[in-house]
Amino acid sequence: MALSLDARRPSIMGIVNVTPDSFFAAARTHAHSAAVERGRELFAAGCDVVDVGGESTRPGAHEVGQDEELSRVLDVVEALAHYGAVSIDTRKAAVARASVRAGAVLLNDVSGTLVEVAGELGVGYVAMHSQGTPATMQIAPHYDDVVAEVLTALEGMAQRARSAGVTQLWLDPGIGFGKSFDHNLALIAQCARIVDVARDCGAGVLLGTSRKGFVGHLTRDRLDVNDRLEGTLATEAWAMLEGVTMLRVHDVTPALQLRDLVTRPLAEVGA
Repeated sequence: MALSLDARRPSIMGIVNVTPDSFFAAARTHAHSAAVERGRELFAAGCDVVDVGGESTRPGAHEVGQDEELSRVLDVVEALAHYGAVSIDTRKAAVARASVRAGAVLLNDVSGTLVEVAGELGVGYVAMHSQGTPATMQIAPHYDDVVAEVLTALEGMAQRARSAGVTQLWLDPGIGFGKSFDHNLALIAQCARIVDVARDCGAGVLLGTSRKGFVGHLTRDRLDVNDRLEGTLATEAWAMLEGVTMLRVHDVTPALQLRDLVTRPLAEVGA
């Protein structure tokens, strides 16, 4: 199940959270009908991929049971697969398998543990770095050298993915997943290094900064999640210029407009 994307520009992955507790309330669509409608709107706006998730992985979140997660996402995945490329955001093999049968073509795995499942199913795979679980990951995360350690871990994930037969691969440094404010900034500052490592592994890079907590600390006044759009777009613009190939976003239309603003002048200069 090959995922067809335009390699000449960064891809935009829109978020559909079929959850009651994801950190950005405006993106929660717990009712199936609301989730399908949001996904259709994201595709209509020009989204390249819609990422469906049935379990919040915000800091402090606890695991959802397999049956509950399946009941949340399967009908949504099946409905949205008629409109475009659907990704399933899960840490569970059973949810991944059922979602692929329902039409998903990409497995977005924040745990980095489902690589063999992706290879078995023949779908695209996002391998994300994290330290700890959502319930514990933001309790004093520590690294001696966060950039070097994350790069080493991502290289290992890429090697395992290739050994498992994954042909479409993205590496995600896991902004906010077991990282402090300074860790997040260090990783974003070194996006170009992450892109180079991924390219050497035959992979792209996915980055998810959308409305995350560190964005709220970039200004002198700490910003609530509802006031983090401008900061998010600033990090996404930097990521695009540094070569990141996919961005996972809540606010699709502004991200698409940003992509045009960033990539069109570069294309014209290179023409």
